[in-house]
Amino acid sequence: MDNWRKSSYSGPDDGNDCVEIASSSTHIAVRDSKTPARAPLTFPAGAFAAFLDGVRDVPYSTVTDFARLRG
Repeated sequence: MDNWRKSSYSGPDDGNDCVEIASSSTHIAVRDSKTPARAPLTFPAGAFAAFLDGVRDVPYSTVTDFARLRG
């Protein structure tokens, strides 16, 4: 996937610390902009909405702790 876009929540002060997504007709991929060479998380297009619903309910501190563990 070559059409990576930054999260709309990434502001000019965030530098490269953001989430990027790319889409095709069948899949959505998510990656950390600090490590673009690492394998992205890839979802079937229909499952991405369910992923977003789940992430919205997770406290921010849990998400950042997970990101630290992932490296």
